[in-house]
Amino acid sequence: MNLKVTGLHLEVTPSLREYLESKLERVTRHVDHVIDVAVTLSVDKLVQKAEVNVHLSGKDIHVEATDSDMYAAIDALMDKLDRQVLKHKEKLTEHRAAGQGQGQQEASV
Repeated sequence: MNLKVTGLHLEVTPSLREYLESKLERVTRHVDHVIDVAVTLSVDKLVQKAEVNVHLSGKDIHVEATDSDMYAAIDALMDKLDRQVLKHKEKLTEHRAAGQGQGQQEASV
């Protein structure tokens, strides 16, 4: 997995980068085929914004979250990303399961 962290009007400190990496482990537990992750952290007056683009095999997921604290914005971002990745994974497994079940019924008829 390639991780690219960019800060707009913000210096990405090692502790902030480490926090992001620890939170991204939760996403990589759900899917094995994460190709690329691009995280953009920005500050606009009092609004802290975190965005992420995750490139999976067959799907690109974009999620963003804002908060008054950067760590809280990252937490909200990872919660949203986790839900999106699980939703994508469920769609893949449902699709495969439906395709296999139909083939077995036709063979027995």
